[in-house]
Amino acid sequence: MFHLYDFLIYCFVTAYTPGANNLLSMSNAIRLGFRRSIRFNLGILAGFAVVMSVCTAFSSALYSFLPRIEIIMKILGAAYMLYLAWKVWKSAADLKPGGGKEAGFLAGMILQFANPKIYIYAITAMTLYILPVYHSIGSTIAFTVVLTLIGASGSFVWALFGAAFCRILSKHAKMVNLIMALLLVYCAAALFL
Repeated sequence: MFHLYDFLIYCFVTAYTPGANNLLSMSNAIRLGFRRSIRFNLGILAGFAVVMSVCTAFSSALYSFLPRIEIIMKILGAAYMLYLAWKVWKSAADLKPGGGKEAGFLAGMILQFANPKIYIYAITAMTLYILPVYHSIGSTIAFTVVLTLIGASGSFVWALFGAAFCRILSKHAKMVNLIMALLLVYCAAALFL
């Protein structure tokens, strides 16, 4: 039996909690404004679609090997998140509306391939909610699209939040970047909890 409410709760909580996509989307929108951050977020959407498709296609095989590769994914993902935390903290002077280099489509897309949250999101959703109930190619493609849209929507919402509150957040740039960097450190640590 498919548990729609559990599935949706899982998807939205995962998509809207702090992670690399959401924090970088908010940071870009603060610096550049929402409109100039859209290309980055579209890159996130495209990369998300590719990663989600690959995870869907190989979910059953990955699931059986997950105990063996899980620690490698965690270590690489945590190292990347710590690198992002350092970059966010270091960029405190750039957190001013209209300032800084524009984040592009390719940067948003490439980020997805090193973002362990997406892999965990995809594999968990597929193996716990979808594959036990739905087996047709059409249904897995439909769920891949749904998971992609829900997952990537979080970065757009965080970008809107950053753009809406950019004046307040830019006055406290150092503190905002410290909090975002600490959230990324937390995300890295949470992989091992």
